[in-house]
Amino acid sequence: MNDAGTTQDAAADAVPTASTGADPLALESQLCFALAVASRTVIDAYRSELEPLNLTHPQYLVMLALWEHRSLSLTRLGELLMLERATLSPMVKRLERLGYVHRARNPHDERQLAIELTEEGRALRERAQQVPVAMMQKFQMTPSDVEALRDAVSGVIAAASPASR
Repeated sequence: MNDAGTTQDAAADAVPTASTGADPLALESQLCFALAVASRTVIDAYRSELEPLNLTHPQYLVMLALWEHRSLSLTRLGELLMLERATLSPMVKRLERLGYVHRARNPHDERQLAIELTEEGRALRERAQQVPVAMMQKFQMTPSDVEALRDAVSGVIAAASPASR
């Protein structure tokens, strides 16, 4: 194949859109790519703030839900975090081994597993209050920046959820 044919093939591969001039199939044009990279990058950035608390990012999310609700069934916790029971159960067991939560069967319904904060888990909340502040500084964002971004991403989540399809 000659150089002219190669150039034509490359031009055919990069099809710009009328409105932006960008290739709609370019990696950088993809919302899914931007969100995936943002997710990994943000979660990685949290690591340095969460390590002193002895928490991973998913464990931090569990603790946030429990600090807000004090006690939750495993089912309700999964609904709030949009996580399957099979993912959540081992995470809660690790938090129990750390002394942050206690798991117990609901005396009124043995099928339900109640997750409650221990005294140590409640005390951890005080130390965790610096995490959002540190993250805003790290990302150079104001509270209103965070709120606007969270609302935009929440809109994407809502639009993409099975209930909205």
